[in-house]
Amino acid sequence: MDIRITPAALNGRLAAITSKSDAHRALICAALCDGVTDVVIHDVNRDINATAGCLSALGAVITHPTEEIFRVEGIKSVPEAPLLDCGESGSTLRFMLPVAAAIAKNAAVTGSGRLPERPLSPLMEEMEQKGCSFSNRQLPLTLSGGLKPGVYTLPGNVSSQYVTGLLLALPFMDGDSEIILTSRLESIGYVNMTLRTLSKFGVSVEEFPNGGGYRVKGGQRCISPGTITAEGDWSNAAFWVAAAAMGGEIELFGIDMQSLQGDKAILDLASQFGAKVTKSGDEVKTSAAPMNGIEIDAGNIPDIVPELALMACAAKGDTVIKNAARLRIKESDRLSTVAQMITSFGGDIEELADGLIIHGTGSLKGGITDSFNDHRIAMAAAIASVICKEDVIITNAQAVEKSYPKFFEHFNKLGGKADVIRNG
Repeated sequence: MDIRITPAALNGRLAAITSKSDAHRALICAALCDGVTDVVIHDVNRDINATAGCLSALGAVITHPTEEIFRVEGIKSVPEAPLLDCGESGSTLRFMLPVAAAIAKNAAVTGSGRLPERPLSPLMEEMEQKGCSFSNRQLPLTLSGGLKPGVYTLPGNVSSQYVTGLLLALPFMDGDSEIILTSRLESIGYVNMTLRTLSKFGVSVEEFPNGGGYRVKGGQRCISPGTITAEGDWSNAAFWVAAAAMGGEIELFGIDMQSLQGDKAILDLASQFGAKVTKSGDEVKTSAAPMNGIEIDAGNIPDIVPELALMACAAKGDTVIKNAARLRIKESDRLSTVAQMITSFGGDIEELADGLIIHGTGSLKGGITDSFNDHRIAMAAAIASVICKEDVIITNAQAVEKSYPKFFEHFNKLGGKADVIRNG
């Protein structure tokens, strides 16, 4: 699907979509319960369906009394050789590997898109030291041998998803475990989300006082809370905050101001750029104002770098985004693809080994970019149109379906002018 966008400011009021990060965690904990849990997910996407499919393959029974309810009957027995298809979801893969190894004697794991290229080290090596065997170093693979409790040692600056995967598996082992972090944990907000979800299901984890890891008591059980609702998503809300800051005024509602999601930082960063941000209850209003370049440490917020880079284009002066090397192993090499997108629109940007320098002028020319099969690049390209002088064309824009299938519907609802010029 190719999209043409005629530049226009975005204005209006919009509900935040469901956080897929929160939904993944709730579904997995629900599947590890003895009873039945209703997980309410207002906005379903491919990644959420991938996690639900993997849990079904492991023996969970998932039905849908309504479109928004995933009724999860916990796993009672695991099929002999389940096949876990993770689609293109890195979260699904990294969460499900330890979980599957903890409850299944054997399992096959596959994925699509760029997922087979995305790293699994050092999680895989740690799991091998605790009894697991892998048929391959990347997807597709089979795992066997089962996971054992013990001391797991991981760097904190590679992927918080490795830590979350272990935290979702280790409480149900027959012995106690520890996760030792050898460096500062980046994207710590996502691990805190995991701990909060586990606590909602009655599972406790002890954090080391120095922030160096976690102690996990074995033999615990998930207790169903009955119904749990996945919270609103700051990662995708960030696109609308950025779009409003660049030109317009958007009110977002149904979003938790006390959320542990790291990408909530978009509000403070928009303010630092110079935009006007007003919070009230579960609503936030962002309004455009003159902006100037800033310096950004993206260590805890890598996912929102594309929209931050565009806000930097809308600002006057230089913006430096640093500590973002992990973006090179996302759905695309996101440092490279952000730089290519902005360059194709006439922007002035430098790509660094671990970041970006944007020389902002307040506007872009417009032009053609590919999505690089990356949902966040497709959405970033769309909001770039707000400051473009000419039309924007996005090829392979269907990439948004990975996390935000209704993105272009919502874009037009806010006054955007996006039209499909090729579909199929």
